[in-house]
Parts: sequence; C-alpha cells; structure tokens
Amino acid sequence: MKTAGRISLIKPSPTLTIQAKANALKAAGRDIIAFGAGEPDFDTPQNIKDAAIRAIEAGFTKYTPVGGTDELKDAVIAKLLRDNGLAYKRSEVIISCGAKHALFNIVQVLFEEGDEVLIPSPYWVSYTDIVYLSGAKPVVIKTNAGDGFKLLPSQLEASVTPRTRAIIINYPSNPAGVSYTLEELGALAEVIIKKGIMVISDDIYEKIIYDGQPFHTMASLGEELKRVSLVVNGVSKTYSMTGWRIGYAAGSEEIIAAMTKYQSQNTSNPTSIAQKAAVEALNGPQDGVAAMVQEFQKRRDVIVAGLNAIPGVTCLKPLGAFYVFPDVSSYYGRSFGGKTIAGSAEMATYLLDEANVALVPGGDFGHDDHIRISYATSMEQIEKGVARIREALLKLS
Repeated sequence: MKTAGRISLIKPSPTLTIQAKANALKAAGRDIIAFGAGEPDFDTPQNIKDAAIRAIEAGFTKYTPVGGTDELKDAVIAKLLRDNGLAYKRSEVIISCGAKHALFNIVQVLFEEGDEVLIPSPYWVSYTDIVYLSGAKPVVIKTNAGDGFKLLPSQLEASVTPRTRAIIINYPSNPAGVSYTLEELGALAEVIIKKGIMVISDDIYEKIIYDGQPFHTMASLGEELKRVSLVVNGVSKTYSMTGWRIGYAAGSEEIIAAMTKYQSQNTSNPTSIAQKAAVEALNGPQDGVAAMVQEFQKRRDVIVAGLNAIPGVTCLKPLGAFYVFPDVSSYYGRSFGGKTIAGSAEMATYLLDEANVALVPGGDFGHDDHIRISYATSMEQIEKGVARIREALLKLS
C-alpha cells in the first residue's frame, strides 16, 4: 500500500528508538547502562499523584474543552506571571498533549510550503521533522563548541531570507545544555525585531538550570518581543511527568485560536485526569524541583569530569537540562573487531555492542562529531557507564 510522500521526509524519533532497544536488551538479560532517555529518573511527586487520584474518584474522567480546562489555563497564566513576568489571558493559552504536541500545532497552523524556519544546531531531534511535516523547510544554523554552542547574532542575521518566518530556540537546550544570558538574548532579539520574524521559544527545561543562573524567556524582553513570540512549556521535565502528556503554549489570541481549532480535529482535549495533576504541579509546593535540580547538578559535575578524563574526549559543562554532548571524533577512523568507527551512528552502535551502554548519535542532533548522553540516572550508573565508555574507546586502534 502506498503511503503519503511526506512520511518519507521524516524518521522515527532516535531517542525513543534507542530507549526501546535498551529496554529490549535489558529484558533479554543484558546489563545495559541506559543513557538515552530524555526524562528525569525521579518519581512524580506524591501531591501531584494524589491530585490525579482525587480526580478519578470524583469522576473527572470525561471530555474537557479542547484547549484545556479554565482551571489549568489559570494555573499556567499564574505561572507565567510569577516566574516570567508575562501576562496572558485564557484566550492566549492552550493546553496540549505534551510540549511536542504544542510545537507541532504551532508549526501546522503557521507554516506552509515555501516558508523557512530557522533551527540552531545542535537541535532537539524532532524540530526538523516537525517543520518538514508542515511543508516548510527547516534551515539549520550550525553553532560551534568554541562559542559554547550559542547562536551568535551575526549567524542569525546571515541566515534570514525573505522566506524566513520564524526561529525555534530552545534553552536550556537538548542536547548540549546551552543557556543564554539576558545580554545574549537581547542581542538576538535585536536581530529578530529588525528582520520581522517570529520566535517559538521551547522552555521545557526552564527550571533545570545550574550554578544559580537566572532564566529569561525571550518573550519577557519587552512587549515587541512578546507580540512575535510563542512560549512553549510543560510539566514533563520539571515535575517528572513525562508520561502524563501535558504541555502548553502562550501567544497571540489569533494563533492560539487557530491551534485550538487544529487540535479539535487531531487529539481533542488532553487527558482530564492529567490536567488536574498539572494544576497541582503548577500551583502546589515547588520544593521537590529544587532538590531534583541539585541532584542533577551533582551528576553533571561527575559525568563531565569523567568524560574529560578520557584521552581524546572533550565535553563542555552544560548550563542546564540533563544531557552532556561530548566530542568523540578523535576516535573516528579507528577500528575494533574488524569494524571501523566512521561517525556517531557507528560509535553509538559500538558502545552498545561492546560496552553495553545505550546513548544517542550526535548526528541526529546535527553534530556528527558528538554523542548525547543523558545523566537522568543514578550516580552509580553514571560512574559505571563512563568507565565502560572509557574502556571501549581505548580498545579502538
């Protein structure tokens, strides 16, 4: 049977593919260190689970409004004002089935064939495919490790063409943990305003930020930026609620209305019970978030030190999220057991086969010299996994 041509433009999510493969190998009895998962290894806080249980017991198990309940929209509005200094109305907020769903809805209602969307790399693996599915063209702007993988204003300006509609910007970022100072964002904002493009700001790792840095979303830099910005966030990473599938977006009333219309014909409303849990997550105690981030920062310091101690490996210290993105390209061209490592895909396969370590090739994020490692796992697993990687790399000749 023939499938639509657009399906050939995209690939399965490599992060989910790696995680599924690691789980299958574990089930088969292999001692796999899983560094592929993009989700916190902490449990969802009890108060959030209790809110979901209360919702079930109260019979809150039916359809809700397509764009989410007023109660959850109000919690999002309060969060954006409290944390980001941004004021929105209910008509300027939509609740979706995860932040990925919100991003997909945005791209579908804004872009079409002939449009270009700028995406700094390294980028989250789904951005390019989401843009392709709208008929638009993703234009990748490759950043450099020497600049901390930060997008420079000169790079942004040089990449804008008459077809450019928007830029997708994510910080703290997946996969490199990049974040920006207020001054750096201001310099990018000047180009954005000058060129008249939109900003899709993926803030999903907003709270997972280290070393006492403040977080600033692009829309908070002034009313002019807010008018051209769509803020995307969710509860998955901050509250360890990846499986609950609640994300949200805030922006102009016209765009949010179009997204709601589109959502009405693909998923309808997000799960009623998960919406109740998300209200508790946003409105309830936040002390568990700080404790989780503190633990992630400890893990970051250990894994960065361990990777940089491996001869030929260089790893920048991420400023947020829970990934490292080491450069392992000094081992490309080397061999073991008759197999040559030509790039990040072969490296990931080799480390899984030889070291029982599952991670994601950097090529899927736009930088083939690198691999992505999630440190959303225990300190014991991190230390064991880094030792296995070291041993396997040093076998290559």
